[in-house]
Amino acid sequence: MKYRHEWKHEINTLDRLTLLSRLPVVMQWDKHAPGGGERVRSLYFDSPNDKALREKIDGVNAREKFRIRYYNDDTSYIMLEKKSKLNGLCLKESCRLSSEEAQRIVDGDLAWLLSCDRPLCVELYAKMQSQGLRPKTIVDYTRDPFVYVPGNVRVTIDYNIRTGMLRTDFLNPKTLTLPAGDSPIILEVKWDEFLPDIIRDAVGVPNRRVSAFSKYQQCRIYG
Repeated sequence: MKYRHEWKHEINTLDRLTLLSRLPVVMQWDKHAPGGGERVRSLYFDSPNDKALREKIDGVNAREKFRIRYYNDDTSYIMLEKKSKLNGLCLKESCRLSSEEAQRIVDGDLAWLLSCDRPLCVELYAKMQSQGLRPKTIVDYTRDPFVYVPGNVRVTIDYNIRTGMLRTDFLNPKTLTLPAGDSPIILEVKWDEFLPDIIRDAVGVPNRRVSAFSKYQQCRIYG
């Protein structure tokens, strides 16, 4: 596991269209979403006093958050993920969950996590017990993802960000979600040791600065 660099930029529709005409020339579409339009649904966890949210708002240097995620309404492939941030660098750890396991976590049936053979599940159990972590908010959005092998670069454009509070219905693709306020389009660039110049030039958008935007924070707009 290694920490990665990450840039985020808030962009508009014209910026997105410009990038969609430029990026396929120098990058490949992610094999799971050729042509873009990937639907992403996540269920984020937080403590009763909103530890993850407050640490994000306060800019705490070392922080983490847990989420369960699946793509394109396909509940046969679900991931438990922990995203950590340290000194501005990011690390994502993950493991597979079955739909039954994900639903048990959502329903508060947790004892099985303690004897699970996946360390991240055991860690989630420990944090749910020690910090009171519980499912907090559904975060939905659509993604255009690109990859570039040198530098292990990944570029994503996320838009149509929506939120939902009916957490027990997380695995139902038809559960109600609402627009998360006036959310921007988010350009994210992630890489390992170096960002190749060809990608740096391709993702350049005039008058856009690096942002600290958080989809989770935005989706807490309703509670």
